[in-house]
Amino acid sequence: MATAEQLKALLQSYADGDEARFLSVAMQVAAKEAKLGHSKLAQDLRALIDEVKSRASIAPRTPRQPIPLVQPKGELAGVLSVTYPRTKLEEMVLEEIVRERLLRVLSEQRQHHKLREHGLRPRHRVLLVGPPGSGKTMTASAMAGEMTLPLFTIQLDGLLTKFMGETAAKLRLVFDAIRTTRGVYLFDEFDSIGGHRGSANDIGEIRRVLNSFLQFLEADDSDSLIVAATNNAQLLDEALFRRFDDVIEYHQPTPELAARLVAARLGPFLPPDLEIAALVKTAADLSYAELGRASDDAVKAAILSDASTVDARSVQRAFDERRGARRK
Repeated sequence: MATAEQLKALLQSYADGDEARFLSVAMQVAAKEAKLGHSKLAQDLRALIDEVKSRASIAPRTPRQPIPLVQPKGELAGVLSVTYPRTKLEEMVLEEIVRERLLRVLSEQRQHHKLREHGLRPRHRVLLVGPPGSGKTMTASAMAGEMTLPLFTIQLDGLLTKFMGETAAKLRLVFDAIRTTRGVYLFDEFDSIGGHRGSANDIGEIRRVLNSFLQFLEADDSDSLIVAATNNAQLLDEALFRRFDDVIEYHQPTPELAARLVAARLGPFLPPDLEIAALVKTAADLSYAELGRASDDAVKAAILSDASTVDARSVQRAFDERRGARRK
């Protein structure tokens, strides 16, 4: 019979998608059964393991979809939403320093067992700050996609209530889920619960919620990745910054990054004579998200008009429309 530690290792390796470790632990179980004299069971286990290995050598292993959280019941159902992103970091146009720091988080997450064997914890609490449309929410999706983990988004409208103590109780449920189900957990618009405790509009309940969040975050030792994102870092309580392993700052795109983004989004519809560098200078005030949507709009216009490429005027018009939409 497998020991408690072996059962835990089997479940953890399965949840992480670590097939090699799963099979290694399974072999340990088979060896133990053989020592106990359960030769038939040990033989059956080894045969199953050999069959799995032979299948893996014949067909390339496709990433296994992560196990979804059991459908939340009661209060948690209105607090967490679950998706399975396929976005990758390579699809994002990012400042090099931002990319490097995200890759470091991914490296530590992917090798968290190795770090824990030496008494170290991987980075698992990340705060993303920057203007709207700079890629913070997409980053959370990309991190989940890179690790083949579910993305759990905390629904603030379901978390924050007017009843004293209820929000903190729901927050406890969220951190229970963080501990029991590995995934990427996104607290978007984080300043809603992380605002200064001494601000003029502070009320007792929000102060208690923030205190609870700080305690839960400090105590969290899970293998999940917690990502908080805010457009307003100046509104956050100073105590929060010390609780995160990394605080990563996003900015508006530079002309070079804007040109790369537009070229990537136009893809095969990009004409060889289009001077993107000159074109994006007229869109210096647009965010990554707005540039991406404008580029998509220009491609759609080309498709609907049966054109093989976009033209400068359609791209410029798309930029202007996005700018106008923002001002309304």
